[in-house]
Amino acid sequence: MKHSTTVPVNALPSAEKYAGNGPAYQRRFHVMAKPTGSACNLDCSYCFYLHKEHLLQQEKRCYMSDETLENFIRQYIDGQDGEQVVFSWQGGEPTLMGLEFFHKVVKFQQQYKKPGQRIENDLQTNGILINDAWAEFLKANQFLVGLSIDGPRELHDRYRITRSGKPTFDRVMAGVDALKRHGVPFNALVTVNRTNARFPLEVYRFVTRELGATYVQFNPCVEPVDFTQTAPHFWRDDTIPTIGSRRARPGDLDSIVTDWSVDPDDWGRFLIATFEEWVNNDLGRVQVNLFETAVAQMMGMPAQICTTAEFCGKGLAVEKNGDVFSCDHYVYPEYQIGNIADNSLARMAFSERQQAFGMGKCDTLPQQCKQCPYLKLCHGECPKNRLVLTTDGEAGLNYLCPGIKAFFNYAEPILAGIVTLVKRDFKGVSR
Repeated sequence: MKHSTTVPVNALPSAEKYAGNGPAYQRRFHVMAKPTGSACNLDCSYCFYLHKEHLLQQEKRCYMSDETLENFIRQYIDGQDGEQVVFSWQGGEPTLMGLEFFHKVVKFQQQYKKPGQRIENDLQTNGILINDAWAEFLKANQFLVGLSIDGPRELHDRYRITRSGKPTFDRVMAGVDALKRHGVPFNALVTVNRTNARFPLEVYRFVTRELGATYVQFNPCVEPVDFTQTAPHFWRDDTIPTIGSRRARPGDLDSIVTDWSVDPDDWGRFLIATFEEWVNNDLGRVQVNLFETAVAQMMGMPAQICTTAEFCGKGLAVEKNGDVFSCDHYVYPEYQIGNIADNSLARMAFSERQQAFGMGKCDTLPQQCKQCPYLKLCHGECPKNRLVLTTDGEAGLNYLCPGIKAFFNYAEPILAGIVTLVKRDFKGVSR
């Protein structure tokens, strides 16, 4: 990944719409839009984005302009082939833009939509500002909501607090009530941290039964102690600890990760407990991102999420001023590709630099990963988490590796059984 920052931003031939020469291809990429930048009405301890305004030297209290918004929507639609174009609005907190901004979003999307194209929107939010007016708009315009919530009250309020240090659970649940009143579909986005990782069933049962989510995304919290200043893979090599050592765990005075980062072993235990609950009670009713993609990969299909895919690089981020970065987790000056005012999104997404970034996920795997029986299910997980040395002293091992291996050790035979049932049912339907 680090190598990619020295590669020129030269457009590849695939940046242009297929003209009938050579093997056919379709341009498909995804951009996470940050219209407020890092601005947020919460002060979550573990947030990896709150510091970006200072890091990127952005103007304070200045959000995405109408000009940048229109340019982004036009370029994003122009750069996509196929029937579907998915817009993802994130932050910071995107609802701080207000409803008027999102009315403009819909207007520009309709203005630039190509014949036969289907425009879809998803909105990732903390839910604090969601009321009946918001819910009515989201329903009318078919937005999918990704709601950040970390479990029942005691676990959610551990880190998800207001800027004055007050709990947020009740305000989030009021937003949920508004979504439910208007029939707005929503997913639960759970950040698995050092605290809630120890209560897997409480978290899982809350989001699936009490909250009523039928799609759940578990995101492990892994943050280097210097994440506010140092870009991924620009760490000092002499500070990298060996897997399993005390510095490769949260809580140590000299740990490489923050105190709220999930412990690798706890991550494995969390996945095992929730997977067992899912298989026994919710298989076919609730979708869990990590489990669904594991089933798909066991069937020989591509990964459904970027963290377990063989390559990455097709999920970029655009900041409020139009700056484009290689990935949502790589919004650092070193990984900036350009700005949509100076270059097109498609030319940046399909550039030599972004290709090098995406291929780096595979090219930088240590030997331990290449020899692992679960390589095709994990692919080294997210490169941003490759913080530790192997026992042989090779760099580039994923901090979460012990937990990931423990999970697949437990789950692989069950996953194989699920695959057998799916294939049998599929054949039965096709007859």
